[in-house]
Amino acid sequence: MDNTLTAGRGRAGAILVASALSNQLGAASGSLAFPAIGPVGVVAARQLIAAAVLLPLVRPRIFSFTRHQWWPILLLALVFGTMNLSLYAAVERIGLGLAVTLEFLGPLALALIGSRTKASAACALLAAAGVVAITQPEASTDYVGIGLGLVAACSWAAYILLNRTVGKRIPGIQGTAAATGVSAALFLPVGLVTFLNHRPDAFTVLCAAGAGVLASVVPYVADVITLRRIPTSLFGVLMSINPVFAALVGALALGEALGIVQWAGIFLIAAANAALTAGAGRRPPVSVRRSSSGPPPAGSPPLPGGDARRRTPPIPR
Repeated sequence: MDNTLTAGRGRAGAILVASALSNQLGAASGSLAFPAIGPVGVVAARQLIAAAVLLPLVRPRIFSFTRHQWWPILLLALVFGTMNLSLYAAVERIGLGLAVTLEFLGPLALALIGSRTKASAACALLAAAGVVAITQPEASTDYVGIGLGLVAACSWAAYILLNRTVGKRIPGIQGTAAATGVSAALFLPVGLVTFLNHRPDAFTVLCAAGAGVLASVVPYVADVITLRRIPTSLFGVLMSINPVFAALVGALALGEALGIVQWAGIFLIAAANAALTAGAGRRPPVSVRRSSSGPPPAGSPPLPGGDARRRTPPIPR
């Protein structure tokens, strides 16, 4: 029985790692379309593809939602757009590895706020050192790109908090799926104008579509498969590999060269998140009041003693 459980967790972990790699490959694919349609066009394509896949799958009962349920859905839809647009704009200016690492500070900050221990203070210092290492403040630093990465980080934190609110008010992932649809509807006219004005070639369309599939659809399917088989602490540790994958994909696929100090900063931030989430999994369970719709989605800071097996799969960012 234990061997079966261990093997199942091993397979789930491998799928989650592959999902993280797919997410970064999707971002790299989207960046190849920037010269033709820009970050706005890529984000529009990604949001439309995510909605086209998820809405038929989830089928949210939007006409039964109340005003009390709709306002966090609408806010979440805005956050979807802000988060992806600021991240892709940051990727265009400072590269994939640095942009994703800065964005990762959002959920890490929430986890640090929710874990007031000496260990979490040490993790905060690690992360702060990592930020200084990857940004390397000087006169020639692209502060606009760094600022966009930090906007993406704040948006990811807001995404986590709003997803919790939506999860408490609407069963399952209907609310988050509805937010995906609203976000896609907001980006539809933008996407149409972008594609009509720039007339992208087949390669550009393929790259933009690849961003939607690799960065949205594949991670969603992977999360559905894995979240019932691995504990929250392991999920958080495996999520920490995203900045490393982003840097590797940026270097190998996009030719983005990083210095030794920047690589060290990326590993410091990833290590801080891994240590924090692993430590959260070892603490004894505490009583946490939750709604019938289940605990917060993946990507959020793990609750002490949390259990991933009952978690609702998230909508990919």
